[in-house]
Amino acid sequence: MVESDIVEQKLREWTHGKDPREARVAIYYRIRDIPYAALAELRDPNRYADILRLNAGSCTPKHILLGKMYESIGLEVLYAVYPFRWSEFSPLYPGKLKRLAEDMPIASHLACKVNINGRLTLVDATLDLALGKFGFPVNHQWDGESGTSLAVVPCSGEELYHSSEVFMAQTGLLNERALAFYNALNRWLGELRQRLLS
Repeated sequence: MVESDIVEQKLREWTHGKDPREARVAIYYRIRDIPYAALAELRDPNRYADILRLNAGSCTPKHILLGKMYESIGLEVLYAVYPFRWSEFSPLYPGKLKRLAEDMPIASHLACKVNINGRLTLVDATLDLALGKFGFPVNHQWDGESGTSLAVVPCSGEELYHSSEVFMAQTGLLNERALAFYNALNRWLGELRQRLLS
């Protein structure tokens, strides 16, 4: 199945029989609840649809998918980039992961600004519901109209990109240090989710 086919299939499945507000809420919840993971292979913004196959993804593929689906149902979308520090992402990091996070340079968080009823509204679907049990800032409820909370604490202002420019918003290649951090982060998040099942 080609990338556009799987996206269109999921879009139809998630929005069938819904009015515009219900459709945007349904899309939001489905993407939000894809387990958060920082996967190196999904740093390529062109691979955003792969999160549907992998059932995992970080802010970039989640929000590009969200934006593409919202545009398909007639919404205007801009992409907002926020610089943040991984060391501030969670106060719960275990020792080694905390040290790895402190060594990470400033990173970029991607979210969407969506024109809803004539107002540019922040829509952040980064963190899945399970992570809310561990103090992550998950957006538990969304009414489809008001802004959501941001998944990170930005260390400076936002930059906005048109959907045609979003592929320029992704920064550089991953080095060994970043890969070590992302792998450790994903293992830890997996362990947290496992606790919910025990």
